[in-house]
Amino acid sequence: MVSATVSRGAVLGAAAVALSLLAVPARAATGEVKSPAAAGLPAPDTAGLAAVLRSAVAAGAPGALARIDDHGTTYQATRGYADRGTRRPMGAGDRFRVGSVTKTFSAVVLLQLADEHRLVLDAPVDRYLPGLLPDDRITVRQVLSHRSGLYDFTNDMFADSVRGFEAVRDRVFTYRELVALSLRHPRTNAPGAAYSYSNTNFVVAGMLIEKITGHSVRTEYENRVFGPLKLRDTFYVHPDTRIPGTHAHGYLTPDTAGDPLVDATEQTVSWAQSAGAIVSSARDLDTFYGALLGGRLLSAARLAEMERMTRVDATTAYGLGLRRRDLPCGISVYGHTGTVQGYYTYAFATKDGGRSMTALATTSNNGKVLNTLAGALDSAFCGKQGKRWPQAAGKE
Repeated sequence: MVSATVSRGAVLGAAAVALSLLAVPARAATGEVKSPAAAGLPAPDTAGLAAVLRSAVAAGAPGALARIDDHGTTYQATRGYADRGTRRPMGAGDRFRVGSVTKTFSAVVLLQLADEHRLVLDAPVDRYLPGLLPDDRITVRQVLSHRSGLYDFTNDMFADSVRGFEAVRDRVFTYRELVALSLRHPRTNAPGAAYSYSNTNFVVAGMLIEKITGHSVRTEYENRVFGPLKLRDTFYVHPDTRIPGTHAHGYLTPDTAGDPLVDATEQTVSWAQSAGAIVSSARDLDTFYGALLGGRLLSAARLAEMERMTRVDATTAYGLGLRRRDLPCGISVYGHTGTVQGYYTYAFATKDGGRSMTALATTSNNGKVLNTLAGALDSAFCGKQGKRWPQAAGKE
């Protein structure tokens, strides 16, 4: 099933009026949103976006959704099912696990602490967490930019996708247990020498948040981000296994072709925590990245540091918990990708935060779906100039 709606809010906060464009089973949404031409962006290619969702489902995702928020105009589309068992159609407002999009939330909290002069980005992690790491040259900035050299413990944990997942589905880890798993391995590079994506970095980020504030990461997320931005669909429920409210089920694709999908919706996500355990919705992620890039969460100086990028490959660069994607039409967008068992997420916005887009597919361990979903960025930000990327760039 595909459905799509467009709404445009009047100025001064008046209620938005929604216009149903299409709500026909097994048909693609058509038409183009006539959005404001702010920042010289082409209007989103809404037909192209719907085609991306259709292709993602054809490639193996039970369901997919996307939402664009563009200077007061909203476009949203869905395809497929939120629940294969009940055959409930995907809803544009369904909640889901956002995976590594969590990393931006964690980085924002630490950068706010830097704004408050409670944290020095170029100080060693061991200043705040004595004895945690074997090398006191590793700084907070290097952790947030994936340049610490700390090995990613998930490489071992999920070498076999289904068995690895079932082994940790209900487990509750401490942060220190996860760091210890990383430290069994040599570091990938000297501190600061190179970019190397590692979930261990943002486990350390969570430890820093809790040590400096004396509060849980949940409390800091809620007080500093969720609450101020009124993100009503966004939660940190760890170690609870359930997604509150109406949500999309996530389905893990097994390594062996032909094996049935595994419903991975209920899990602690304790293996990720501050690196990947947030639950949210497309509306809330668009709001979050729009606010962040629009300067509402950090000082201008801290936001500039967050956006100072290390090149990863030809189309991707990484700052402090923030990824930049350089699109084929010459536009660059900022945000993060997320992978957690059963869910792929792309959540990005323009440099000024004026246009934001979140796309979700409800599977993981399926490279074809991941690569297909990347095309949502082209449709959302490049309009009809856009074209599908040949491959997804980088890890998560």
